[in-house]
Amino acid sequence: MPRPINTPVTPLNGDTMATIAPTTSRWVWEGIDFRNLFWVFLALGIMVAAIVWGNDWALRYVHVASGILLTGADILFGFVVGPVLRSMPFEARRAYSLRMLPRTLFIMQTLGIMAPTSGWYLAVRMGYLDLGYPEFWWVIAALVIATILAVQGLGLLLPANLRAYLELRKENPDPEKIRRAMRTYFVTLASQGIFQVLIIMIMVKFATGI
Repeated sequence: MPRPINTPVTPLNGDTMATIAPTTSRWVWEGIDFRNLFWVFLALGIMVAAIVWGNDWALRYVHVASGILLTGADILFGFVVGPVLRSMPFEARRAYSLRMLPRTLFIMQTLGIMAPTSGWYLAVRMGYLDLGYPEFWWVIAALVIATILAVQGLGLLLPANLRAYLELRKENPDPEKIRRAMRTYFVTLASQGIFQVLIIMIMVKFATGI
């Protein structure tokens, strides 16, 4: 039997913080609603359509929109939400994280795929890969940063997100394990925000002519 979508959040002192009427669904595992994959596939489908269609405006829109959303989310969570959350009591952090992490699991990974993928195809279409040196160094810088962001997303953010969330769902979660996972998560998001700002600077260079 699948676990309820919403289960009581019980802090360490044994009191129940909040209880929502449990709902069961075959699409839900450990509180993660995989029906959200519909929106993931829809967003990725729009990106694929823009690539296949061959319309520069559509591809540029997908790239710019996903990049803006990803950068904003990285900066917001890394420099605002993270520090605030660390200063809150464990019970409050647990209640917030149990609602937030299942959603960022889908949103951040999707944006992390769309921004660099659409950027690569846009660079190919605009002829940036055919540039000579020293102009091509700007392309190399963009590719290096995009690779770092991809490795961080799949190698650090996704595992940290899952570790923290699954530990928080236990009846007696280990606060130290959660602290380490959430620290990795928010520090990585903050560093991604910095890298995103750097890659935006490179994009501006491309847009204004190199």
